[in-house]
Amino acid sequence: MTLLALAIAPGLVICFYIFYKDVYNPEPVMKLVISFFLGALVVIPAGLIERAASPYFDNTISSTALFAYGVVAMTEETGKFLVLRYYAYPRQSFDEPLDGIVYGIMASMGFATVENILYVSQNGFGTAIVRMFLSVPAHATFAVMMGYYAGKAKFRPQQSFLLLFTGLFLAVFFHGTFDFLLFLQKSPYVQQYVSDSLLFLGAITSFIIAFRLSKQLIEQHQELSRHTFTNIPNRA
Repeated sequence: MTLLALAIAPGLVICFYIFYKDVYNPEPVMKLVISFFLGALVVIPAGLIERAASPYFDNTISSTALFAYGVVAMTEETGKFLVLRYYAYPRQSFDEPLDGIVYGIMASMGFATVENILYVSQNGFGTAIVRMFLSVPAHATFAVMMGYYAGKAKFRPQQSFLLLFTGLFLAVFFHGTFDFLLFLQKSPYVQQYVSDSLLFLGAITSFIIAFRLSKQLIEQHQELSRHTFTNIPNRA
């Protein structure tokens, strides 16, 4: 039960955090819950695709990069994007740019929570702690980038395709970079030149960059929400 709680807690904390940030025009709770569970379902096709594709890749640098960016990041972020684009985006409740981030994070945390349960159940307490502070928050940062541009796209219909593509591209890029640096720890072609610790530090650095960028994007849309819906002083 302790491991299960550790696996579930990070995603729920992030969900509550972004719900708090949406204080000026909150979304219907049921739609947020549905987004979360739809995101959780994305684990199934993503896992099947990744498992089917993995035998075709080896531990060379180029193959690892292609797997990280073209299979794992592309598959997982596209699945989350489809939830955001085809469930949340058309809803009447999606009525401000910040909603892209809110719904995006809900879908992403649904995915990350199920993925976290699977990893933690297989690898134990140490994995639970590392993923609590790194992998699950990283999924949230990817969702913020995707959701930020989805929120802009909803209210700029003439630029919607480009904006939606930009959000998906950035999510895939940062996700792929994060995974690529972690996957390289398994590559004998790299280990003779670069230590695992340095690669892990690189992954943390990519996460910190994504985290800081995500914080700025949330603040931008939250400030717009404050000006649009109320004159209450900003709670951020």
